[in-house]
Amino acid sequence: MDEWLHTNALQHQKKRLSVTEALLDQEGRIACYYTLATAQADFGDLPSEITKHLPRRALPVAVLAWLGVSIAHQGRGIGRILLACALRSCYETGKTFAFVAVILDCINDGARNFYQKWDFEAIPGHPYRLLLSARRLEAMMALPEKTAMP
Repeated sequence: MDEWLHTNALQHQKKRLSVTEALLDQEGRIACYYTLATAQADFGDLPSEITKHLPRRALPVAVLAWLGVSIAHQGRGIGRILLACALRSCYETGKTFAFVAVILDCINDGARNFYQKWDFEAIPGHPYRLLLSARRLEAMMALPEKTAMP
């Protein structure tokens, strides 16, 4: 993840492929970051509770492409706060550019467990590709702050 951040994040942002937000620590080093992008998901790859009443075609999705916390800052709850910020950004962007879900790919079981605490669900047939429906995201954003975060 560090390599991608240092070599590709800015290039992808300049090419308008993705947007990366980073938080620096007191020494000016990257403490954490996330990257968002957009994509299309095949109608047949999404669960029926999302595709119900939608046209049978590729559907727009938001993609949480990267989320990382530096080793020096892990174990402090920064990942939860960072994910909350990323989801808030998706929610706000969704008011202008519609999408049916936020999708991400997990690198391991620990990551999958982390995201599932936030109501992300596995896409059928893809246990490490998770999604959070736009409806669920909207409901999360309507909750009072203390109940919105797991």
